[in-house]
Amino acid sequence: MDPDSEVDFDLSPYLIRYKSGRVRRLVGTSRVSAGTDAATGVTSKDVVIDAGTGTGAGLAARLFIPANALGEPATRLPLLVYFHGGVFAVHSAFSPAHTRLLNALVSAAGAVAVSVEYRLAPEHPVPAAYDDAWAALTWAVASCAGQGPEPWLAAHGDASRLFVAGDSAGGNIAHNVTLRAGMSGGALPGGARIEGMVLMHPYFRGEARLPSEGTDPRALQTSRRIWSLVCAGRYGLDHPCINPLAMPAKDWAALGCRRAMVTVAELDSMRDRGRRYVEALRGSAWDGEEAVLYETDGAGHVYFLEKHGGGGGGKVEKEMAAIAAFMASSSQASTGCHAKL
Repeated sequence: MDPDSEVDFDLSPYLIRYKSGRVRRLVGTSRVSAGTDAATGVTSKDVVIDAGTGTGAGLAARLFIPANALGEPATRLPLLVYFHGGVFAVHSAFSPAHTRLLNALVSAAGAVAVSVEYRLAPEHPVPAAYDDAWAALTWAVASCAGQGPEPWLAAHGDASRLFVAGDSAGGNIAHNVTLRAGMSGGALPGGARIEGMVLMHPYFRGEARLPSEGTDPRALQTSRRIWSLVCAGRYGLDHPCINPLAMPAKDWAALGCRRAMVTVAELDSMRDRGRRYVEALRGSAWDGEEAVLYETDGAGHVYFLEKHGGGGGGKVEKEMAAIAAFMASSSQASTGCHAKL
């Protein structure tokens, strides 16, 4: 039988890997060009961060900037480094859904954003995504100081107001990058520190089931299969990179951000992991100032990526506004108390 057509691993509805190593992705393959968004006025462009990383164009990103910023050379904006979701294996920073989301978020927050096109599993198993995310983060911070060729970031990026964010697997990546930033040897250029971390419906799992995950043993088996594929069997389901709840309270001290926000949705099976994450953070040795939980009723996992926002009702706009408010409150929080709210 032809190894290019013989199935090795069927991970429908996401992808199928064949004996030859060929991967056929079943979702998240569409792309949209950068440009100016008619609805928000946000302008985007694509850049190459490292031509020697990955395949094709190398490590790349899509940059987003609000409509009024390009004509104001003295305007400095918060820097948001964003990681898309897709179980580490599908979707793209260049997808219609994530381009639409970043347009909305940049418009609401008034930030300049770097949406990272990291390498995908299973061709590039975890920790490749973490390494690419770190490389993109350090590149973005350095570019804000004029240490790179990127004019938007040099002219408008403010690395003293640095945020990382991501949805689903991208939220997992944001968490792990923030841990790396806080660990010894993980210093960012110029001594920059992550002001805020936003995990939107983060993709976390674990061997012990939480109430929102149900009790069906097949669901646990599916979680194990997915994670084993995307990390090439390197880590178990209770490894801290996929299950932060397995970390001792003292280890949370390494989380290198001053403030944190986690968003969850009522109908998402991973809802309780997001809730427990905030609880663990608040009760840990982390020395941050604020851990915020934002919940959306009547919505499912990453509903905000749907073209009509999971049925309307202004849910997407409200979540974008909540994230924008979290980002905008950084200056007030820096002069406030050190309570974990």
